[in-house]
Amino acid sequence: MKFSNFIFVGLMAFSMAACSSGKSNEPVKEYANRAERVIAALNDPSTDYVVVVSHRGDWRNYPENSIAAIESIIRMGVDVMELDLKLTSDSVLVLCHDHTIDRTTTGKGRVSDITYDSIASCYLKTAHNVATSNHRMPTLREALEVCKDRIVVNIDQGFQYYDLVMKITDSLGVTDQMLIKGKKPMAYVDSIMGAYPEKMMYMPIIDINKTKGQALFAEYIESGTVPLAYEVCWQTPGAELDSCLADIKKQNSKIWVNTLWPSLCGGDGAGMYDDYAYDNGAECYKKVLDLGASIIQTDRPELLISYLKSIGRHD
Repeated sequence: MKFSNFIFVGLMAFSMAACSSGKSNEPVKEYANRAERVIAALNDPSTDYVVVVSHRGDWRNYPENSIAAIESIIRMGVDVMELDLKLTSDSVLVLCHDHTIDRTTTGKGRVSDITYDSIASCYLKTAHNVATSNHRMPTLREALEVCKDRIVVNIDQGFQYYDLVMKITDSLGVTDQMLIKGKKPMAYVDSIMGAYPEKMMYMPIIDINKTKGQALFAEYIESGTVPLAYEVCWQTPGAELDSCLADIKKQNSKIWVNTLWPSLCGGDGAGMYDDYAYDNGAECYKKVLDLGASIIQTDRPELLISYLKSIGRHD
């Protein structure tokens, strides 16, 4: 399928370079900027480098999905900014997780029913529901202008806006910095992304304990399609997870694990989620690495990066 071709052009190029140079946490070249270094790591299945993804930016210290939250994680050394998109009534893409602006701003209403000017007149709230006086909901264009050359951007919620996003990323020259993922069948993804000569990085989300997730994973395996990486989510460990991870490793693809909360990485008893690591020590993240994860999305980026640096798997 065309789908398999457009996902892996970059993978093949970077893999060939890595094979001639040994471990890629010892850089084989000078990178033009930080984003280029992260893109190389994402496309290199042989690297020991662990890519750190920050969930909605530094939302503990700044409003989630805000410019300040993005700037903060860039200073920390985070590799990927995860964000969510919604479309206003006048077709402006903004950074917002919820369908309404009620929780995250001083305003109210569904994003799709409000103009951007109306949203821009509101102030963002902190995670403690405190209104700020200097943070407003950014547009995707504003956020990407900040991220250009500095950090890779992952669009979590927003695949339905692919065409609109591509217009912005192409105009800013940041399409190669974009990583988008989803749960749609391969044919659907190909029908959207296949129309563009230059494409974002893409990876499927696999809820391996769920029937739909198992079916999507089987589609990739049976077709012989090798994605850049798989985002694997599970609440219950067992044969389903073990088989999934083994198949991914056979493909020489990368494994993305979310440590945001227990239901995404094995449940409370597994002890792999961020708050458990915060309370019991960052060495808990070793359990995630032992599964083969080389991309980790976290709500504790400083803690995770500090641990990875201590074992030589981040810079």
